[in-house]
Amino acid sequence: MKKLFAVLLSVMLLASLLPMAMAEGQEPITVTVFRGDPGDQPTEDNKIYKKIEDELGIKFEIEFLAGNLDETLGLKIADDVYPDLFDGGNSAETLENAEVLIDLLPYITEEKTPNLYKHIYTNDRIKQLTTDDGKLYIIPNYGINYNAQIQNYCNGPAFFIQKQVIAWNNYQVPKTLNEYFDLIERFLAANPTTPDGTPYQGFAILCEGWRHFCLINPVQHLMGRPNDGEVLIDVNDPGFHTETFIDKPYAKAYYAKLNEEYHKGLISKDTFVMNYDQYIAALSNGTVLGMFDQTWDFGTATASLETSGMYANTYLALPLVYDPEYVDGKVIEEHYLNGTVMNKDRGFGISTSCKYPERMVQLMETLLSDEWQKTLQWGFEGEDYSVENGRMLMTREQYVNRSDAKWQRANQAKAIWESMPKKQGTMDDGNAWDPGNQPEIYFEQMSDYDKEFYAACGVKKPADFFNAPIELAPYGEAWQIDKAPIDIDYNDFLAIQDRWLPTIITCDPAELDANWDAFVAEITPSATVYTDFMQAEVLKLVEQALN
Repeated sequence: MKKLFAVLLSVMLLASLLPMAMAEGQEPITVTVFRGDPGDQPTEDNKIYKKIEDELGIKFEIEFLAGNLDETLGLKIADDVYPDLFDGGNSAETLENAEVLIDLLPYITEEKTPNLYKHIYTNDRIKQLTTDDGKLYIIPNYGINYNAQIQNYCNGPAFFIQKQVIAWNNYQVPKTLNEYFDLIERFLAANPTTPDGTPYQGFAILCEGWRHFCLINPVQHLMGRPNDGEVLIDVNDPGFHTETFIDKPYAKAYYAKLNEEYHKGLISKDTFVMNYDQYIAALSNGTVLGMFDQTWDFGTATASLETSGMYANTYLALPLVYDPEYVDGKVIEEHYLNGTVMNKDRGFGISTSCKYPERMVQLMETLLSDEWQKTLQWGFEGEDYSVENGRMLMTREQYVNRSDAKWQRANQAKAIWESMPKKQGTMDDGNAWDPGNQPEIYFEQMSDYDKEFYAACGVKKPADFFNAPIELAPYGEAWQIDKAPIDIDYNDFLAIQDRWLPTIITCDPAELDANWDAFVAEITPSATVYTDFMQAEVLKLVEQALN
């Protein structure tokens, strides 16, 4: 009898330990997923996905983007059958406007989904996240901080240069556009090839699809502003004067500089037809000395270089500004780093084809809990990290593993975590949510090369090259504004840039002025429509934020 009682007690205890997320009567399900970015399939025995399956009863069937994003989304919309969790990448507005996604707000309450409720309602975040008709289709996958914001490095836009180039320059770091290209020119003259004889490429420009921001966006940053997409906004003007920058004389200066560098051989003509995979491959083999991009956009290349021990070929982010000669003698103060920006309309939405939307919302709720966030971001205690005196720590091996693509496929739920709502900043106990931001880890687990490199530069961390983040403008960042109401003009505005700017960069210098004038003449009608629309939207957002 005592033995039977002990067995029953063990069963009861086991039942009490089962997670609450899989409610009584729920059946295991397979959730279809689309990610609007390329990626790698996890291994069959991936430990995080296995934990989700064992405890929440959910398996994932993941499709990654292969090909052009807008074309792929168009085909899926035409089929009228959608994945359960749908991440439209940088074209998520296409899904919203096609009414492919459900409104999440009816499923989110303080009682049933306290984690999600706190996530989107704290500090009136909900006002910025909902559409004009009061709906919420996507909870941001990034940009919602808890407690303190940590700024160890620039994860967004910057000009990048290989660290070996800075080391070759006696650790003197360029601050202006001319200084940057002068340094690359001098390095190439002294070092035309890699040690194995492969020619270096001085400056690469990614132009493919929505990533054409590498071609278009540098001008606003050279003018000292954070990322507002395709407009320059004067935040010191009470009327928040908004203008397109691409058709202005100060933009011509940048593309004229690229034309000069192209004819010096620093820019390859192939760069204008290079797709994203080819771009990443070029960065990964260490032959590209510089580019304009956003740190998150080439993370796989950085991981590949680090895994190969090619730390000298990894990149330093620089907040370059125009030399005074380009802007009527004005000295520009850089403000690349912005206050925390919610990644509005980016991440998973739940499609209208999903048969269990409430369970998907509950999945988001559960994965946003402290317990699951530690698992998703840090892994398993004792295996992927340790805790000493309340501080979460990693050994060098544990930290290096996180950059290895093969290890990631078996040990991280990267495809799901990247698109899910997540906690950033710090935990209530002071530990960082992102292991890479944990001070003990960030500084102590830095490679020996990087430790010596930053010390030689006279800084402690990469963010020290930048001015401190400025206060976020009341409109947020203007790239988040939905352009659907002027879709035809907006797409025309972008297409003209994609067509003309490579021509301006590669043309005979004697033809540059004529080509620029033709470009401005052609883009002016759509640029005018876009300017008027964005000015009105910015003012509307400012009014909403201040009221």
